Amino acid sequence: MNQPLPGEVDVLVVGGGINGAGIARDLAGRGVHVLVCEKDDLAQHTSSASTKLIHGGLRYLEYYEFSLVRKALAEREVLLKGAPHIMWPLRFVMPHDASMRPVWMIRAGLFLYDHLAKREVLAGSRTVSLREHPAGAPLKPQYTRGFVYSDGWVDDARLVVLNARDAADRGATVLTRWRCTDAQRGDSTWRVTLQADDGRTHTLNARALVNAAGPWAAQFLAEGTHAPRAKSLRLVKGSHIVVKKLFDHDHAYIFQNPDRRIIFAIPYQDGEFTLIGTTDVEHHGAIGEARIDDSEIAYLCEQASRYFAKPVAPADVVWTYSGVRPLLDDDSGDPSAVTRDYSLELDTSKAALLSVWGGKITTFRKLAEEAADLLAAPLGTQRGAWTAGAFLPGGDLSVWIGDPQRPDTDFARFEQAFALRHPHLPVAMRHRLARCYGSRVQVLLANGPGAEVVPGLHEAELNYLHAHEWAREPDDVLWRRTKLGLHLTPAQREQVALWCAKNWRGTATTTTAAPPQTRPSETSWN
Repeated sequence: MNQPLPGEVDVLVVGGGINGAGIARDLAGRGVHVLVCEKDDLAQHTSSASTKLIHGGLRYLEYYEFSLVRKALAEREVLLKGAPHIMWPLRFVMPHDASMRPVWMIRAGLFLYDHLAKREVLAGSRTVSLREHPAGAPLKPQYTRGFVYSDGWVDDARLVVLNARDAADRGATVLTRWRCTDAQRGDSTWRVTLQADDGRTHTLNARALVNAAGPWAAQFLAEGTHAPRAKSLRLVKGSHIVVKKLFDHDHAYIFQNPDRRIIFAIPYQDGEFTLIGTTDVEHHGAIGEARIDDSEIAYLCEQASRYFAKPVAPADVVWTYSGVRPLLDDDSGDPSAVTRDYSLELDTSKAALLSVWGGKITTFRKLAEEAADLLAAPLGTQRGAWTAGAFLPGGDLSVWIGDPQRPDTDFARFEQAFALRHPHLPVAMRHRLARCYGSRVQVLLANGPGAEVVPGLHEAELNYLHAHEWAREPDDVLWRRTKLGLHLTPAQREQVALWCAKNWRGTATTTTAAPPQTRPSETSWN
């Protein structure tokens, strides 16, 4: 993926999270010459630290965020249809706790949730008896009634990478581990200096600059572009824990807590684990160094244990991750009540500057579309919005299964076709490859899987991730492009690191013995 660096571009996008990658993709598809730079790996921070849901945000209805919820609900099925390999429908069970919200309020909220936006794929809500529904079995016996509704699941880090891949396929330049150190604004162009993590520098001119630095957006605006002021961001840390599976069915749970917050308990990694989160804690430390603390672990365990018959204890935690959400400061005293909506600020007093404030995974495509629309006049572009009906890389399964029908059943048909074409692959490995790469798996396996580096991971996949998906370090593979690190022993993770050091020039020789953001002293491994 080595590429000559351009001396001039139409747009420089700073930030390789979901918003930056999405904007780069949209602009590139309109024929705009784009360069996106990310100081670390794609999705290394906030965009890989979500609860991994494509959802409207049921709880936002209580804060009267009807516009945000409607926008997010409408996006769910757009996204599901465009990437059926990395996202799929998920049913949620809310056990009713009479001490929390009353039944009428929940039913009213779910009625709105079902009807604020058009649904074709996702099923509507219903009331269930937890004495009879499989989701009732792991719960304490006092929870006898529940409510079931639909949202979606997404592999958040892969969503970012696939947007970047599509942008590059449409002509964009994507630079990871390059930071924008200085941007001097002229009347019609920006003079920008970029620096790689190995010390190399590069200067270029850009007609417009997009500040999509997420939690660093205000800091970059002040220090990188020398702007006199910025919007006020509220930095809120969200942390999650992962434990061995707590239930056998395929539904997720949404639990109401006494503090009026909610947490999710979600089947994770094909049900081998349960993902529990999230917290909302004001973050005052370094933005890139968010870590879960003991009180957050205790909070998540305590709230989950209010519902599950078998208590969840801190000793059960096998992995944690945390991220900092850059939320628009709306003067709310409760971090959970701060809006998850976004704002786009375009300044054309000189060379165009577009700053992205806030946002969430579910609305990234709409945000990117609106950003590209705003830049159309300053750039003089004529092409309009196009992403609503477009597939992300690997999402078009038609060459395998014919015309698409429903994204969930389409993926099941694709897996069957994949099994017929590659019956020699182990079933678990075949399923994982299908989920990660969709129809692009044929590119990965063009010359076979190659030698096995560790169980389930072969040389062909590592080479593909390096050549096509900007993987440069072992953790890029083990914790973002895949979650294989969760299934491997420390010795096996070290073996991957040694292979990368030998075969990828400039790669670090070691990976973390425990997964990123987990403290080994609190983690038990297989």
